[in-house]
Amino acid sequence: MFQALHETVEYIKRKTDNFQPEIGIVLGTGLGGLVNEIQVEYQLMYSNIPNFPISTLEFHTGKLIFGKLNDKRVVAMQGRLHYYEGYSMQQITFPIRAMKALGIAHLFVSNAAGSLNPEFKKGDLMVINDHINLQPESPLRGSNDSDMGPRFPDMSQPYNRTLIKQAINIANNNNIKCHQGVYIAVTGPNLETKAEYNYLRIIGGDAVGMSTVPEVIVANHMSIPVFAISVLTDEGFPEVLEPVSLEEIIETAKIAEPKMTKILSQLISTL
Repeated sequence: MFQALHETVEYIKRKTDNFQPEIGIVLGTGLGGLVNEIQVEYQLMYSNIPNFPISTLEFHTGKLIFGKLNDKRVVAMQGRLHYYEGYSMQQITFPIRAMKALGIAHLFVSNAAGSLNPEFKKGDLMVINDHINLQPESPLRGSNDSDMGPRFPDMSQPYNRTLIKQAINIANNNNIKCHQGVYIAVTGPNLETKAEYNYLRIIGGDAVGMSTVPEVIVANHMSIPVFAISVLTDEGFPEVLEPVSLEEIIETAKIAEPKMTKILSQLISTL
């Protein structure tokens, strides 16, 4: 990985005139609107970056965006990668490794998720304060490079408490309904059955999705403070469960996205 990472980072530096981002951002399904807030200086297609995995989803753009957001230098992934696309966990999290090598000191992650908590409704936001990982493999599986992080990284506080508190204050000040809760990561791409939704609620989940946790694990491995937020795009309540389509999920995400963008933008300005 070290050689591949070196090649990737050197290519990015050449193409961006050694742009040094302070903050990394991962934008989830239907949540690319934050890019419109960035004063874009450089854009790189994933397909042109050596060793970089390519998003196979038609609704994920597949670009690295470099620029300034509220006077902070940022690099944003417009389109993330998923285990269900066939990539290994190491490939999925390779961009986070590259961001760290480029200089980021904080990571902000967004996703679209299904609500498991009856008090959390479709269109609401949820700041992630913990997670349960039900995906089948850790991105840290295999030999460990101690220059990147320890063999057994601590995960007692995977999401930065200070950033969580600040985000909730921002939401309250802007009259945005925003919860805190536990995110459960599953493999996908299929959505869950009634019995599975019930199980996920019983074990402590407030929302369920198919991403985020691998990136968060790797960020913690490299001692990067993380903030993550979900747009709740559907409701996995077994007692009233109805079929949901991808189009509905994306539409709900797009409607709620401006609220998420406001929180992220203002939160980034505090750093």
